[in-house]
Amino acid sequence: MSSPPQKKFSSSRTVAAGAYSEASIKVLKGLEPVKQRPGMYTRTDNPLHIVQEVIDNAADEALAGHGRRIGVTLHADRSISVDDDGRGIPFGLHPEEGAPVVEIVFTRLHAGGKFDKGSGGAYSFSGGLHGVGVSVTNALAKRLQVQVWREGQAAALAFSGGDVIEPLKVTAAGPPATGAAVQVAGAARRSGTSVRVWPDAQYFESADLPRAELVHLLRSKAVLMPGVTVTLHHEKSGDTHTWLYKGGLRDYLLQSLPAEPLIPLFEGERFAEAAETENFAEGEGTSWCVAFTEDGALLRESYVNLIPTVAGGTHESGLKDGLFGAIKGFIDLHALLPKGVKLMPEDVFSRASFVLSAKVLDPQFQGQTKERLNSRDALRLVSAYTKPALELWLNQHVEHGRKLAELVIKAAQTRQRAAQKVEKKKGSGVAVLPGKLTDCESRDLLMNELFLVEGDSAGGSAKMGRNKETQAVLPLRGKVLNAWEVERDLLFKNNEIHDIAVAMGVDPHGAQDTPDLSGLRYGKVCILSDADVDGSHIQVLLLTLFFRHFPKLVDAGVIHVARPPLFRVDAPARGKKPAAKLYALDEGELTAILDKLRKEGAREGSWSISRFKGLGEMSAEQLWETTLNPDTRRLLKVSLGAMDFAATESRFTQLMGKGEAAARRELMELHGDAVEVDI
Repeated sequence: MSSPPQKKFSSSRTVAAGAYSEASIKVLKGLEPVKQRPGMYTRTDNPLHIVQEVIDNAADEALAGHGRRIGVTLHADRSISVDDDGRGIPFGLHPEEGAPVVEIVFTRLHAGGKFDKGSGGAYSFSGGLHGVGVSVTNALAKRLQVQVWREGQAAALAFSGGDVIEPLKVTAAGPPATGAAVQVAGAARRSGTSVRVWPDAQYFESADLPRAELVHLLRSKAVLMPGVTVTLHHEKSGDTHTWLYKGGLRDYLLQSLPAEPLIPLFEGERFAEAAETENFAEGEGTSWCVAFTEDGALLRESYVNLIPTVAGGTHESGLKDGLFGAIKGFIDLHALLPKGVKLMPEDVFSRASFVLSAKVLDPQFQGQTKERLNSRDALRLVSAYTKPALELWLNQHVEHGRKLAELVIKAAQTRQRAAQKVEKKKGSGVAVLPGKLTDCESRDLLMNELFLVEGDSAGGSAKMGRNKETQAVLPLRGKVLNAWEVERDLLFKNNEIHDIAVAMGVDPHGAQDTPDLSGLRYGKVCILSDADVDGSHIQVLLLTLFFRHFPKLVDAGVIHVARPPLFRVDAPARGKKPAAKLYALDEGELTAILDKLRKEGAREGSWSISRFKGLGEMSAEQLWETTLNPDTRRLLKVSLGAMDFAATESRFTQLMGKGEAAARRELMELHGDAVEVDI
């Protein structure tokens, strides 16, 4: 039998169909990454978010004190224009790039004035951090035209799909014309920016703007910027809505609250001054208004530098921490807590409605859509300013404080009774819990968390650093068995899998089974492994176990993956920012942190970088701050994602099946270039 022909390598560019060669590598330039994967940069259910990017820029001008009016017009041709009376985007040539600055802003990712956070910078506080906002708007628009009025001159240019189709044209400004833009400027010597965008429907599930969301967004901007007039004009109907709030958060909350407050509103604001910048940067701070109600729906809205954070974040956690600390202190001071009742932060927060606005010098958001704030310093900032203010208010209004204490204690008692009912349902004959499980004290399923921790050493740090009330730790020795092809009846031969199942309180089952989940002991089961290749392998093995033998826990959103950092950066004091310990999940975040330190004026090499070899190297305090603390950690919920169950099962078989070596080899050949090797 003849031997198979040998493969020959040459420099020829002729490639067979489906082959992998140098020509297979595509380099996306300019705004192409946005067009290829728009969902990575913005919401794609409708065009509201790309319009919001333009509105946010106008709001940043007002936030910086350079604008008093923002106008939005919905045109009859389904385009949207946003006008402001700010300083106007500069349109001269960029000193390094040699192109008009206004063109760079709309055509380059990671270009903008928001990076200049230092003293005298164009924007000390802004929602824009990543520098990709209006360039994403431009990339996903059939047409976008910009007009700028600045220093007695007017400039105009237009784009299509992110490309310039009408080059920059500069003329003398002249008197203002009629239309929506004039409502914003209203002066002979005009300054400001007008952006009109025609969203490209091919990138969105629906081409229609959700009017209610747009109205809410514009009204909230007016609330957060007292004295700034915000208008929405419908060209087709001729209707114009105008918002101008002078009472700020209080008026807004009272108007929107669905139920009568139990006690007067708790409101206030505080911002760091130059004399106290050892803790926070000058100007950082928060304003808040909180209402407590006995029943009815809750209103909760939070903002960072005027950006709505609909998914909350660390600033909301700071408010929660501040409220809990002050109210618990008041209850302890007046000995109001009945015997056997233990307060939790959720007892205080469960009946709180609030509007919270934070100013953070360098906000770190989760994802480009900026729906959740991740900045750890924001928790400390908001808590440090709200807690003393509420402590003082409660002790000045003791009767109101007692009413609030009754509400909070009632919530705690209701929670504890519910937990006791769950405990009674379990009955007798429950399997003996594993000896190495360090359980939590609470029996509240919704609050309790189980951490499956790689190694005894890391388990020790986790036990010392955890919240003993709600967090349990189960250390795992070595790598868990690959359970993809293990029969369910034989699973418990493996001690680690046996201990995991018994600790969770749920028996192994299949996708078509209806298991009894009443014995589930934790609302979250979290995989906690090292941030390296071995840790990723352990994650995969545990995810395989849960998908194959505990699929209903995946469906219920119980399974999570904790994301500990790989690096710690000890940063020196720089400018307004004090010395700090910063954590990075990976090389990409490390690079971003170092770039940020350089921009903030830190001298090259003045920082030190530590790489965690494993969780066991972290102190209990570090592990709590970065990975265990619900307010500052990054925890990913496990779900099927875009693929359905059958497709996911097929991929698991390919990755974890014993007879799938050839399929895995093919997969690696196709996608090996995307893998980062950890040496």
